[in-house]
Amino acid sequence: MGKGKVTIGHVFKTIMWPRKKLLFVGLLLIIISRLASLVLPGASKYLMDDVIAKGDLEMLKTLLIAVSGAIVVQAITSFLLTQLLSVEAQLLIAQLRAKVQKQIIKLPVSFFDNNKSGALVSRIMSDVEGVRNLVGTGLVQLFGGVLTAIVSLVLLIKISPMMTLYVLVPVSIFAVISLKAFSYIRPIFRKRGEINAEVTGRLTETLNGIRVIKGFNAEQQEVKTFEDGVDRLFKNVKKSLISTSIVTSSATFLLGMATTGIMGIGGYMIIDGQLTFGEFLSFTLYLGFMIAPIVQMSNIGSQLTEAFAGLDRTEEIMNMPLEEDESERTIKLDTIEGNIEFQDVSFAYEENKEVINNISFTAPAGSVTALVGTSGSGKSTIAGLAASFLNPISGKITIDENDLSKVSLQSYRSQLGVVLQDDFLFEGTIKNNILFPRPDATEEELQNAVKAAHVQEFTDRFEDGLDTVIGERGVKLSGGQRQRLAIARAILANPRILILDEATSNLDTESESFIQESLKMLMKGRTTFVIAHRLSTIKQADQILVIEGGKIDEQGNHDELIAKQGRYYDLYTYQARI
Repeated sequence: MGKGKVTIGHVFKTIMWPRKKLLFVGLLLIIISRLASLVLPGASKYLMDDVIAKGDLEMLKTLLIAVSGAIVVQAITSFLLTQLLSVEAQLLIAQLRAKVQKQIIKLPVSFFDNNKSGALVSRIMSDVEGVRNLVGTGLVQLFGGVLTAIVSLVLLIKISPMMTLYVLVPVSIFAVISLKAFSYIRPIFRKRGEINAEVTGRLTETLNGIRVIKGFNAEQQEVKTFEDGVDRLFKNVKKSLISTSIVTSSATFLLGMATTGIMGIGGYMIIDGQLTFGEFLSFTLYLGFMIAPIVQMSNIGSQLTEAFAGLDRTEEIMNMPLEEDESERTIKLDTIEGNIEFQDVSFAYEENKEVINNISFTAPAGSVTALVGTSGSGKSTIAGLAASFLNPISGKITIDENDLSKVSLQSYRSQLGVVLQDDFLFEGTIKNNILFPRPDATEEELQNAVKAAHVQEFTDRFEDGLDTVIGERGVKLSGGQRQRLAIARAILANPRILILDEATSNLDTESESFIQESLKMLMKGRTTFVIAHRLSTIKQADQILVIEGGKIDEQGNHDELIAKQGRYYDLYTYQARI
């Protein structure tokens, strides 16, 4: 996984430049707002030196109108800034979340095998949150702070160059401390995103596996694991807070020293006649307007640092190669006959640890190929290769004489149906789950799939029938009921190629007898790969491949392999005795 940092130039090009008009309006509004804020300290000089000292009531009226007008301008610009930029920032967050989710969902299956679902949820939902500080009011406020500080500095120099020079020394020291602190904090924020994703991932697993946890009385173990995770998160936050507190305390000390010095110098200059009381008051207020944005900038800088750390992690995801490389997968199949051939295919989940080794066989169109063997022999891997979930490290798989690695996944999988070992059901109704591959299917097609998989055998007993809500991952259904629902889903998809991985392993004898009939109808005329531990379910297969140690140990139909009295014979007779 890449560790490259997102640069300011990249952020400017991809996030800020497309919104240049909006940001320009925002900058214009912040300029108007900050200039209006300088009216009050400017007016204070005239209030002290002209209105109070000379009793000028006309000047007082003018000052009150000017100050009131400035306050109204500030209020209006503040409202417009929030409406324009904060709303745009939330829109950007929504768009980035959708973009990251779209990227993640197109990544290879192997990526999901190696990453927790909860961690990925965090990557999608949390990592992009910080961009609100780039497009929202954060960045504009930073610019406004710089502008206010510069204008205030010019006015301060105009009033008293000597006092201004004294102020600049601690301010410069503070600026250096802030820059050092933010460069130190960025990796901490990045690590916080990683820890947060890990903790969220583990919490998601805990909630999904609550029955196992309670069944093994492991509540305390999971509580301890989560507590350790949130403690790591706390220590990370604590580490960043140390840096931010150093910035804050240095601001308080250095700027406090500057203010103290100004009191002494200003008092001396007033007594000496070099400075009027109004100029001193005006200088003090301008100084506040210069210092306040600098302190504010330290907070905004921390927010921007967090935003860049989140974008670092987002950029990692966006730079990952997709499952389908459109420049490589250029063949689009309008129709599929279903002839699949493995030619010296090898595959490894880890480098130099092959689980499939130089396998070759042909699955003719409309035939049923059964894969049998001990657990871990490579059956599911072969099925995953046939489904294009995995790609061989050597050799070639062809579909109708086309190299599968060159075929568009969308065109291939549109004619693929799968019933997996642990078939996933979505929270919702039974009907919604069956309609998942074809939401626009007719009621007649739906009912045909329901009957073919004998789903009505149990839905008729439910008060709401097909509209029964099954809970997360189908928790309210039995294992056999979930399998039948998954088979109904595959039947409705009407695929040319069918993968049945342990399709009948969770069924009782009665359910299995129902489904054997429906599977015969489903498999008729379709190229089918069947994986089942129960050898009785594959006796009618056109060919049986006995997989041992990632290689084909035996090949033939049931009768041929029984007559051979080899590995298949041993497996079949052993299971028959049981």
